[in-house]
Amino acid sequence: MNSEVDLHHAATDCPNCGASVSGNFCHQCGQETVLHPPSTREFLHEFIGHYVALEGKLLQTMKLLLLKPGQLSLEYLQGRRVRYIEPLRVYLTFSLIFFAVFKFMGEDHHIGDVKLKGVPVVVVDKQDKQKAAAAHPAEAAAAQPDDNESDDPPAAADASAELRKDETLKDAVLKDVTHDIKKDLEKDDSGFVSMIEKIANEATDDDGAKLKKVFFGSAPYAVFAMMPLFALYLKILYLGTGKRYGEHLLFALHTNAFAFLMLTLLILIPDGVPLVGKLLGLWLVFYLPTAMRRVYGGSRKLTALRWIVLMFLHLLTLVIAISATVGVGVSH
Repeated sequence: MNSEVDLHHAATDCPNCGASVSGNFCHQCGQETVLHPPSTREFLHEFIGHYVALEGKLLQTMKLLLLKPGQLSLEYLQGRRVRYIEPLRVYLTFSLIFFAVFKFMGEDHHIGDVKLKGVPVVVVDKQDKQKAAAAHPAEAAAAQPDDNESDDPPAAADASAELRKDETLKDAVLKDVTHDIKKDLEKDDSGFVSMIEKIANEATDDDGAKLKKVFFGSAPYAVFAMMPLFALYLKILYLGTGKRYGEHLLFALHTNAFAFLMLTLLILIPDGVPLVGKLLGLWLVFYLPTAMRRVYGGSRKLTALRWIVLMFLHLLTLVIAISATVGVGVSH
């Protein structure tokens, strides 16, 4: 007798857990009971549905996330969850897309209104030459043309002399201030100064290639690690509302996913359509307080005050976290 399950008929016992079943799905583990070899169409549908999510869930999630601030969080909290993509998945998707786009667009070079990609450009103006001459007087003297060969009129020569005088004065003041700061920092024996110096050196070596690699390798993790703190700030700001920490964390994932999506669009928008960028920027600014009021309630003034405090704390911790992770990455 063939003991293999007939894959073209419904099973009376679940092949996965052995429970007795009568419908299309097992009530114990959820597996399908009508089994058959998957066709190519079904396989592609399963792949798209589970990994790419280009189906109804994505459209419903994007609609609420973009157009109704806070509504996606309310839907989840009120038990309507199956029709939407999971909050953590939404956040991870848009955050990874943002950092990928940011890294890619960061390779572009901007000079004035001209955008070049992959082309090393060196721009040296007159002030840069004067600064270089002050830093290397011997080389500047050797490269300095003869006065008789100068094509500058007397007025231009006088202006150039005044400019050099101003630059020399600025360099002297900057040198004194730098010396004083360095003298004060040398008293710190915690290793902070050495770490800052190492980061500065890495930024100048190979056009900061190592520093960029460390940043893009560590910044996403630092930003993700800030989500529990973001939720904690909300918990503190809304003490007495009866909401649990998990509800604040859910709200944090949704609102930050929206922020990453908007930032990605702002990066990708061409320079020739500034109006769209301004509108997206305004929506990004007003989105969070609107979502806070929809989910938590409260007056507009109190919501605005909480939003200001929340943004200050969140941006401060983000800067500290990213700086710390980059510093540790460069040090090692």
